[in-house]
Amino acid sequence: MESLEEISQQEEPIIEDSVERIGDRNVDIKVTPTPLAKHGTGSWKACKFILATECFEELAYYGIQFNLVTFLKTILHESNVSAARNYTNWQGTCYVAPLVGAIVADSYLGRYLTTLAFFAVYLIGMAAMSISASLRPDGSSSSPQSVIFFLGLYMMAIGAGGIKPCVSSFGADQFDDTDPTERLKKNSFFNWFFFSVYIGSFVAGTVVVWVQDHYGWVIGLWIPTLFIALAMASFFLGSSSYRVQKPLGSPLVSVCQVIVAAVRKRNVDLPRDASLLYELPEDVPMAEGTKKLQHTPVIRFLDKAAVISSAEELYSAPWRVCTVTQIEELKIVIGMLPIWATGIVFFAVLAQFSSTFLVQGRMMDTMVGTFAIPPASLACFDAVSVILFVPVYDRVLIPTARRFTGNERGFSELQRFGIGLFLSILVMAAAVVVETRRLALGRMCILWQVPQYLLVGASVVFACVGQSEFFYNEAPESMRSLCTALGLLTVSLGSYLSSLVVTLVASITTRGGEPGWIPNNLLKGREGFGGIVVVLLEPRGHIYRST
Repeated sequence: MESLEEISQQEEPIIEDSVERIGDRNVDIKVTPTPLAKHGTGSWKACKFILATECFEELAYYGIQFNLVTFLKTILHESNVSAARNYTNWQGTCYVAPLVGAIVADSYLGRYLTTLAFFAVYLIGMAAMSISASLRPDGSSSSPQSVIFFLGLYMMAIGAGGIKPCVSSFGADQFDDTDPTERLKKNSFFNWFFFSVYIGSFVAGTVVVWVQDHYGWVIGLWIPTLFIALAMASFFLGSSSYRVQKPLGSPLVSVCQVIVAAVRKRNVDLPRDASLLYELPEDVPMAEGTKKLQHTPVIRFLDKAAVISSAEELYSAPWRVCTVTQIEELKIVIGMLPIWATGIVFFAVLAQFSSTFLVQGRMMDTMVGTFAIPPASLACFDAVSVILFVPVYDRVLIPTARRFTGNERGFSELQRFGIGLFLSILVMAAAVVVETRRLALGRMCILWQVPQYLLVGASVVFACVGQSEFFYNEAPESMRSLCTALGLLTVSLGSYLSSLVVTLVASITTRGGEPGWIPNNLLKGREGFGGIVVVLLEPRGHIYRST
């Protein structure tokens, strides 16, 4: 092995590559550097368009999500099991697509163009679903109506998923972290962004669902389509005021480089002195958004990617030799995986509030006085819970908790996430109590479902926000976009897990001609909906305790 002194004389290929990545990436839509255009772009001037865009987009998204099971059952005539499975599979796809959107934005188009591109896919998918609602059904899974609807449904999933990792980050891009005033505004932006999401959710769960149940699916699907068009128009109208960051390349490539280099050198011996591992010299600045990380003595196999076997390797970098910083970034991501895995089970439980909870609600008395409440409208109580609980959490609970924990935030990210997991157990326990009572009485008022929906909102405030804070604060600066997408992926995998549980429960409990726990008519099921709830509750408690 050649000495580091000899090799360092031939390091120009790697150093030059790093230097080329340095520079101001912030420009306006005319590719004018931000310092020259700062007073005419960004800040709230740009964010008002982004907030309106998010509100319209979430209204359209939830206008489909909240009542999708009803459409599948009443229009496409699917069974309870098939409708629940198709719902969770679709929602899972919605949260796999963010990985694609993050890679496209970071590597090729940037967040602005990526958002516009996926909005176009989104709009076409929504239009296809709306057209399918006007076609004559024939009860076949291969009918033109079913084919067009599912084609549009999954185009919508790709469009919505591609947008999710881009819009919030693009909004944050509108504020200059070096400016103290704008940095404070940036913190406020996230609060209003969260508020916009749930305003859209609330309107969808009340007005849009009510229209779908009372005026039919043709107009009920064209309304969300109209709001996607408005979202796209709002985003485009703000173009002249945006600050746009040019893409530097996906951190996913860096992760792959470390893995490939480590595997190639699996037979290489590690030096006893970690300072002999490759890193850029101190006088060479890092690319924007990154900083050097110190070596840690964990997952040492990956350290082999930083062993320099020969000077020639530097010319074939970075797939043969990686820096210590690259390796440490990957170690950090690996260290977050246990919390990431726990989130999968949390979202498997959360998936029930728009699938099996809706099936349960359809078997209850929807009349309150002279007013009929659509079962899907109860999802609005989730939004109400979040909207009301956020200020209580911020103004009352945090100051109180701060006196006991000594943490300026009241709770750490993991404590907040853990409280959310506990609340998710209460969600399913409430659903079990309601279902047990419904089976005993035969029929009961749908408003008995309200507590479980309110608990869903409370669990979201703790677990979802806590998980997001954890991934943001723990992730390397250069990998925060990737970790955001990975966080969204837990929603997808949780939906797929829910689909798997529903399928297995239906298969096992229908043996021998039994109606099973999730029959088409829940009144005929011996255990009823409570069976699937208990199955989902048991693994949840196990994972929570192990965490």
